[in-house]
Amino acid sequence: MVKINGNDCDVSGMTISEYLATTDYDPKIIAVECNEEIVPKAKYDETVIQNGDVIEVVSFVGGG
Repeated sequence: MVKINGNDCDVSGMTISEYLATTDYDPKIIAVECNEEIVPKAKYDETVIQNGDVIEVVSFVGGG
């Protein structure tokens, strides 16, 4: 199991890109943190989610 934004998910073995394709997240306006380290967007296709990973997906919101 993988914890994503506090929820248990069965997505181990998927890349970050594959996981994001199953969601409504817009990869252009999010950041992904895996085990407390930011994953560069260029690495989404090659970063495989492992059992036990803790992932946070953060959306950027503009405002003033």
